[in-house]
Amino acid sequence: MTETMTQELTATDDYLFTETVEELGQTGPGVPKKAFDARSIFFLGLLLAGSGLVSPPVALVGGIAFGFSVVHPYRKEASSLAKLLLQISVVLLGFGLNLQQVIHAGRSGFVYTAVSICCAVGLGLLLGKVFKVGGKASYLITLGTAICGGSAIAAIAPITDANEEEISVSMGTVFLLNSVALLVFPAIGWWLHLSQNQFGLWAALAIHDTSSVVGAAAKYGPQALAIGTTVKLARALWIVPVSLVTAAYMSRAARREGRQGQVAKVKVPWFIFLFVGASVLSTYVPRLMGIYLDLNRLGKAGLTATLFLIGTSLSKKTLQAVGIKPFLQGVILWVMVGTVSLVAIDMGLIGI
Repeated sequence: MTETMTQELTATDDYLFTETVEELGQTGPGVPKKAFDARSIFFLGLLLAGSGLVSPPVALVGGIAFGFSVVHPYRKEASSLAKLLLQISVVLLGFGLNLQQVIHAGRSGFVYTAVSICCAVGLGLLLGKVFKVGGKASYLITLGTAICGGSAIAAIAPITDANEEEISVSMGTVFLLNSVALLVFPAIGWWLHLSQNQFGLWAALAIHDTSSVVGAAAKYGPQALAIGTTVKLARALWIVPVSLVTAAYMSRAARREGRQGQVAKVKVPWFIFLFVGASVLSTYVPRLMGIYLDLNRLGKAGLTATLFLIGTSLSKKTLQAVGIKPFLQGVILWVMVGTVSLVAIDMGLIGI
């Protein structure tokens, strides 16, 4: 009887030990297997995206698959790296552009972006009231759609003193739509037989983030990339005046309510000026063209890696945090901006 009980206890102990090890998934002393696997997959995906062997849409889809499949081991670090890498990549892309082309596209695009931003802001705030999107999330979603996605939200949120939930909702909405745009826009462009100039302008006016604009335009063609990047950066410059207006409004509201207003810091997108400087070198110091082309290719690889990083930030929690009302506001506003700008371009009302 004692021997039987001993065997049963031993078997039970072996089972519990095996189950515990499987749950912990250890591959070595103190190293959880799941965490190890997630880190390995993350770094492997990042290296593959930056190698130039995969296209921007594939990198984005891979990042999204990672975000939905495992717990991100470096979520905050990936977000910071994506922002820095995007800015560096945009500057490097400037080495592949001629200054005259930048000036021409920027001058024409500045007018179009001014009109589209004003219309998008008015429409977005109206939709926010219709769907009763609370807090400052409606304003952040509107500016993210009207100007340049996550960059605009990151610049405006501290000025408005938005809380973490409002920032997460607006960021999540914009990132979801960015992912869709990167995959859908080139297909629509080819279906409608848009020229590269037309597609580059449409992408710059209708896609939220600079990274997705450049990714979609790069897939469409080199001329689309040149137009899309330049017009998008002209659009991104509107962060500065909009930030100043928002800061003035918040200060006035604080004084009216008897609160001590805080001095809001307006973030200037300096990387845009470095982008122009790179195109100046490319235009007027042609003897280094071989180096410029290498830097331009490096910028494209960096952009693809950026899209992978952005994709990893999307997860089931992101979808749950967004909510239906803010998402509807973002989707309807984005569809209207994209449709109106596409019709205007296709009919020849605007163009570069």
